[in-house]
Amino acid sequence: MKTKLAGAVPDKRASRFGHIGRGWLRSQLLQLVATASSLAALVAMLDPDRIASAMGVFLVGVNGYSQFYAVYVGVRLATAWLAFLAARRGDQPILGDLTALFLLAQPAGRLVAAFAIGLPKGVLLAICAVELLAGLSLLALRPRGKILSP
Repeated sequence: MKTKLAGAVPDKRASRFGHIGRGWLRSQLLQLVATASSLAALVAMLDPDRIASAMGVFLVGVNGYSQFYAVYVGVRLATAWLAFLAARRGDQPILGDLTALFLLAQPAGRLVAAFAIGLPKGVLLAICAVELLAGLSLLALRPRGKILSP
């Protein structure tokens, strides 16, 4: 007959968050990323001139708008779709990792630009910090023991 020890934690995977596990936290973060990316794409679609101006981008001609839509709408929607898919398919951590890489690619690019022209300012610096925090958090919440698993 097995007896419980006083104060023993029955599940070794229990976290400091009580019953909330890493998988649940990662899924919630992925859903938040999907929502935020979708909304960012929608706002960029509805008012490209205002968003471009806030980002320090000047839209000139068809090519300027096309490039803006490719990055601020297309890539954001791809990130949102990937995050949504990753949130629903927790058994495939690689999808969340790819979402994290999409998020971290932007601050990485800004870091490269920082060496040439300086760090971004204002709202863009705040966006960079959020992207960095979200991407690193997704990687930190990756399921343990699944380094190269699909």
